[in-house]
Amino acid sequence: MMEIDARLREDVHLLGELLGETIRSQYGDAFLDTIERIRKGAKTARQGSAQGQRQLTESLDGLGEDELLPVTRAFNQFLNLANIAEQYHHIRRRRPDEPEPFENRVLSELLERLKQAGHAPPELAEQVTGLDIELVLTAHPTEVARRTLIQKYDAIAAELGNQDHLDLTEGERLAVRQRLQRLIAEAWHTEEIRRHRPTAVEEAKWGFAVIEHSLWHALPNVLRHTDQVLQAATGQRLPLQAAPIRIASWMGGDRDGNPNVTAAATREVLLLARWMAADLYLRDIDRLAGELSMHQASDELRLSVGVHPEPYRTLLKQLRMRLHATRAWAEAALREESLPDTAVLQDNRELIEPLELCHRSLHACGMGVIADGELLDCLRRATTFGLFLARLDVRQDAGRHAAALSEITEYLGLGRYADWDEAARTRFLLAELDSRRPLLPTHFEPAADTAEVLATCRVIAEAPAASLGSYVISMAAAPSDVLAVLLLLKETGLQRPMRVVPLFETLADLDNAGPAIDALLGLPGYRSRLYGPQEVMIGYSDSAKDAGTTAAAWAQYRAQETLVEVCARHGVELLLFHGRGGTVGRGGGPAHAAILSQPPGSVRGRFRTTEQGEMIRFKFGLPAIAEQNLELYLAAVLEATLLPPPAPEAAWREQMDRLAADGLAGYRDIVREHPRFVAYFRQATPEQELGRLPLGSRPAKRRSGGVESLRAIPWIFAWTQTRLMLPAWLGWERALAQAEARDEGELLRRMREGWPFFRTRIDMLEMVLAKADGNIAALYDARLVEPELLLLGEQLRDLLSQVTTAMLRLTDQSELLAHNPETRESIEVRNTYLDPLHLLQAELLARSRRVEQGADSPLEQALLVSVAGIAAGLRNTG
Repeated sequence: MMEIDARLREDVHLLGELLGETIRSQYGDAFLDTIERIRKGAKTARQGSAQGQRQLTESLDGLGEDELLPVTRAFNQFLNLANIAEQYHHIRRRRPDEPEPFENRVLSELLERLKQAGHAPPELAEQVTGLDIELVLTAHPTEVARRTLIQKYDAIAAELGNQDHLDLTEGERLAVRQRLQRLIAEAWHTEEIRRHRPTAVEEAKWGFAVIEHSLWHALPNVLRHTDQVLQAATGQRLPLQAAPIRIASWMGGDRDGNPNVTAAATREVLLLARWMAADLYLRDIDRLAGELSMHQASDELRLSVGVHPEPYRTLLKQLRMRLHATRAWAEAALREESLPDTAVLQDNRELIEPLELCHRSLHACGMGVIADGELLDCLRRATTFGLFLARLDVRQDAGRHAAALSEITEYLGLGRYADWDEAARTRFLLAELDSRRPLLPTHFEPAADTAEVLATCRVIAEAPAASLGSYVISMAAAPSDVLAVLLLLKETGLQRPMRVVPLFETLADLDNAGPAIDALLGLPGYRSRLYGPQEVMIGYSDSAKDAGTTAAAWAQYRAQETLVEVCARHGVELLLFHGRGGTVGRGGGPAHAAILSQPPGSVRGRFRTTEQGEMIRFKFGLPAIAEQNLELYLAAVLEATLLPPPAPEAAWREQMDRLAADGLAGYRDIVREHPRFVAYFRQATPEQELGRLPLGSRPAKRRSGGVESLRAIPWIFAWTQTRLMLPAWLGWERALAQAEARDEGELLRRMREGWPFFRTRIDMLEMVLAKADGNIAALYDARLVEPELLLLGEQLRDLLSQVTTAMLRLTDQSELLAHNPETRESIEVRNTYLDPLHLLQAELLARSRRVEQGADSPLEQALLVSVAGIAAGLRNTG
């Protein structure tokens, strides 16, 4: 088996050694020996040693109450340090004999392939310039690491970079080691877990910090590289106004089932974004004012600033004054209502035009090398982030809008809106949208829920258009769901277009997405109000929770195909918004492969997708990592646009219909039909405990009830903690078994070879099966589950074994990930540290359920640290 790169192993060993020294200094040699004994026992137990298993069990059983938390913390910290080393390894300095990473060359290689495929250079330049990719950062109820620790982890990664030089002196190398030792000690002596749930505003600040510390630096570098690659391939430059990648956010705007996201919170987040943007640009402008000390300038610039020996500084000083005014106003408006004066920047052009003027002048005067330095980076940021940093989406459940309209219509004596059929709702909504009189009387005093819906709409109406993205309607099912939002926005004062986006989530809703949008676009009263593309959001998380990943994936694919056809027939551009999660069970996986597996015609230079909590940190937490992932997005969207995959053969479609039907039946037979499934789920996993842990601002449930009431994220998260990973694979075991019974193995192999959609699904399934572990799940059962439910646990583990066997036959391998030994070994190395955490967590859960503990008790803290450690070790949470 190929080993992990030696330098990565050296980094992991060094960080582990320094962590050991830190632990020894606090707890002594005996405690560190205990940690090492547990680690060695876990390692040999994994190799099948009964003695190792006995040593592991005895070591853990011998822990005193006061040792549970520090032991749990030790294994959690090591897994975090291993993640840091592995993440840094992706971006480390390459030696002359080492190839460039795929991510660094993907765009240039793609442009060459596109030219060979017959695409002319001018066309390629136009396509790259016109790309419209928006990454929507979302809060994550299972993002467990504190921001304070994340910053320390980033500093550790930076020190690994500082030592990655062959020419360091002994003194320099010692200094790096000492800084690493200090940072690891700081992390060790910092509480890993927050004591209180973050507020919606605090979650938004976490998102702003990712922009400030990473994306702010990464995006200009990506666009600089894109410009260079494009010029080399086509002879054309990337225009200054091009913004192929933008950032949006749901943090502070996603109120679906989260009572903590109020109109006041949304307003505060919008103001904080303006404050942060102004502050970041002030740092840029201060730097530029120091650099642009030149006297020579164009007539255009001199005409703007008058006679002055330092014209660039004069212009930038004016912009700096306006940025100061903008920041001061935003800060004042956070305290109380405050109208901006004329100095406050309100339009992105007011920020961009002075920078463009400096850029043109420098080029005109033969100083292009200066113009294309820091000034160009600042211009790229201004074009990409604007004055509002990240466009904020608003999301609300369709039922909340219907309830608000019901209260209004009942007050007006028109009947109860919620009781009307779709035709009656549509007639009423279109008539009111066309009416010049207001629907809401001035003396109308709504109930709290309706008042909150209307207050949110007023915040939208009052905010600058460029600060907002889309209004997303979860659980949308019909044209009236979209028209209802348009009417509520109109009645609260919105006088400009805003994209209103239906989100189709359940299996039935995905199947109905095409007909619903067809009916919507067929309404003249709607078409006259549609500006730009018709945006439609596809829900991956809830559809998978509803139907299992086999049926959900095929439903998502077919829904996109139908939407492409419907919008083409209506002559309307389609923008698909992909609501992907971080895990396979929620539509996650490598973005590059996922984009290239979309239906042909569904990616036409536009792509919008969610990026969720813990994946934001892994993909965008460090600037260099962010650059790689942004490059992958650019290349994948361009390739999917110009070299889309072929449509699947008829036989493949028929086979997917059969797989989906069998997978749906297999999934629902367990999750919906088994009478004791919910009871088993609640006993065998930490689902109950997760609900009371301070993981995020959003409740774990939308309402009381069984599995159907759970949000998709904690549903996945709970199964991940026990390593059964059930939502990611359940249903596939029956689908593949039935296909084999029909002697369709060869057909499946041809589908995997020739159809990117199917290949991507199988690859992601294989990866999650490699992380699953029925033996670990059995340990939870033995410790936590009532005897009468143990049989169900055995049944589920047997199904896991079945799907694993079927996967090996399909991929013609003797072991999972045999073709990807680095990933396989990465998982195996982590298991040495994960196994003790799983055993500890099962014990902690058992003790927690016997005796109620306070949130600050050592046992509860140890339980939460175990959750964090397992999440870190598996590199995904929910």
